[in-house]
Formats: sequence, C-alpha cells, structure tokens
Amino acid sequence: MISPASPTVGDKVPADIRIVCIKSTTLRVDQSILTGESVSVIKHTDAVPDMRAVNQDKKNMLFSGTNISSGKAIGIAVSTGVATEIGKIRDQMAATEQEKTPLQAKMDEFGEQLSKVISLICVAVWAINIGHFNDPVHGGSWIRGAVYYFKIAVALAVAAIPEGLPAVITTCLALGTRRMAKKNAIVRSLPSVETLGCTSVICSDKTGTLTTNQMCVTKMFIIKSADGENVNLDAFDISGSKYTPEGEVSQGGSKINCSGYDGLVELATICALCNDSSLDYNEVKT
Repeated sequence: MISPASPTVGDKVPADIRIVCIKSTTLRVDQSILTGESVSVIKHTDAVPDMRAVNQDKKNMLFSGTNISSGKAIGIAVSTGVATEIGKIRDQMAATEQEKTPLQAKMDEFGEQLSKVISLICVAVWAINIGHFNDPVHGGSWIRGAVYYFKIAVALAVAAIPEGLPAVITTCLALGTRRMAKKNAIVRSLPSVETLGCTSVICSDKTGTLTTNQMCVTKMFIIKSADGENVNLDAFDISGSKYTPEGEVSQGGSKINCSGYDGLVELATICALCNDSSLDYNEVKT
C-alpha cells in the first residue's frame, strides 16, 4: 500500500520516505541522529544510480527520526517501524551481546579460582578425618562420622566464600559515580566507572553526542555609532539554553529593556521574519 507524506519544516520524519516533489526552493534535513553529520543535508528528487549507496549518499530519501530543517516536500513512505534504517540500527543494538568489563572478567576469574581452592580444602579436610569416622563420639558408626565431617567441610566452604564482596564492589563504584556526578558527569552504567579509572585522555565526538545538538545564541551585537570606517558596537549577553523560552538580555551584567534599543528591535524583527519555524510552549507542562 502506497502512503503519501508531506513533511514540512520542523517536522520529524515518521518513516523512510522517497521524495517525489519539493515544494520549496531547497529542502534541508538534519539527519545527525542517523548518520552523525553535524550540518543539515540538501535533498533532491533525482534518482540515485548506485544501488549500493550508503545512507549519506541517498539524497532523494528522508529517513525516519530525522528533522526537516527547512523546506517542504511530498513523498511516498517506503518503510515504517523496524523496517526503517533507524529501526535496523535498533535491532542490531538489541542483538549485540554486552561484553564484560575488565573488572567483571577479573571477578569471574577470581570466583572460579576461589571455588576450586575451597573445594580442594574441603575435600582435604574430609579426607584427613577419615580415621576418626569410627570414633565413639559418633556411636562407632562409620557413616555417621563421614556425614559429620562432611557437614564440617561444607560449613568451612560457606564460611570461606566472601559474601560481602559484591556489595563492597558496588559501593566503591557508586562512590565513584557520585564523585563524577559532582563534576557534572552522568554515568549510566556502574561498571564503566572502573574503565574510566585508567583513562587519561577522552576524545569526544561532534555536536549531538555529548551535547543536546541545539545551538543557541549567547551574544548579540548592534551598531552603536558609525563614523566613516570607525564603527562602535554594543554587545549584549543572552542567558538561557536549548529551545526553552527562558532567559534574559543583559549588558555589562545588568538586565536591560530590549525595547529601548532600536537596533535590538530591528534585529528581533529580522529574525522573526526570515524564518518559518514555530515554537510550541506549554506553561503547564513540566
């Protein structure tokens, strides 16, 4: 069944869509979530001759989960759900077996060695006391003596197992996570703290991996005065982050009234007229 779709600027693409017609001058798509490209990609309707082309080269396709940066298009949905490119990545991640960290591997090795040593000691303790199986204290019964010393060997094995070791290791990792949280570093997996303990250099990826991938204005400049080639600028600081409508405009650390500056009013007017984006804000939603 053919399903037509008409994504426009600001929309998140709901499926893998083959572009049929572009209803704007250009169509730009932010597909960093899929391909890792930090800049938006220009799309077109021309066919891609290479059937083995990777997703980055499929300029006539809109992929599920990506965002329309500018423009409007009409297309046909060719894949939905887990059949999309982003769905295939999700299936591959779900099928990937989680590898053990060095700490987990060492703990498994320690557990195996400890079990073997304890087993040998228990057998040795039981074998050493074979001559006491017929002692009068056991009623002269060899079987009762064997069972008695077997219980002693089992009790020795239970006492030798460090039952508090997992709790101690978890506590140490939790303390490491707490220290990193104070440095504004959030750890999703406790075992990763052990790996970071031997890390000296961290090479971070591009925007969107360690950040929110939402660029925001932090400074504005307007012309204060101009005399020939000499131009004086007024600089303003803008607080707030991401796309939340929160923040203030200040100059020299003091909050200002933007309506008192003609340059700021004109700059805001230009920003409002030269884009077709919209911001949906719900004051009740937390």
